[in-house]
This record gives sequence, C-alpha cells and structure tokens, in this order.
Amino acid sequence: MHVGEEEVRLAPKEFDLLSYMLAHPNRVHSRESLIQQVWGSNFYGDRKTVDVHVRWLREKFERFESIPFRITTVFAVGYRLDQMPRT
Repeated sequence: MHVGEEEVRLAPKEFDLLSYMLAHPNRVHSRESLIQQVWGSNFYGDRKTVDVHVRWLREKFERFESIPFRITTVFAVGYRLDQMPRT
C-alpha cells in the first residue's frame, strides 16, 4: 500500500482489518463484530487481538497527515474509522 510516494507494508490481517473498516466508515464496530468479519467465526483467540492490530495500524499511518481517515476508539464499545475531509 502506498501513501503518496511512500510504501506502507501491512500484514495480511492488518490489510483485512483496514479494508473492512474503510468499506464501513463512520460506524462503531465492536471487537466481537470485527473478529467475526475479519478473522472469521473459527477464531478462538483473545479479542484483544483487535486492539493490537488497531495499534499497529495507527503506528503505521499516524505520521501521514494527508490520509483521509483516522481510527477512533469508542470507549467500552470498539472502534470507528472516521473519514476526514480532504483539503
């Protein structure tokens, strides 16, 4: 994936998670719903894996002011991908 001229390398699940959230912006997604949609119904790991993957995505993209989205934590619920106005 590229942001401008710079390449951003994503692990497969990071890509899947970001793709799902980009396809469903401005909605609050619980950890459970993200696990179902991204990892699938056969996932038996810890639901905190979502938190870790979101943290990794933030670390990779937070340095780019030009990206048109931010992942927001919704306390006690989950995450929301907010589309930012393009300038």
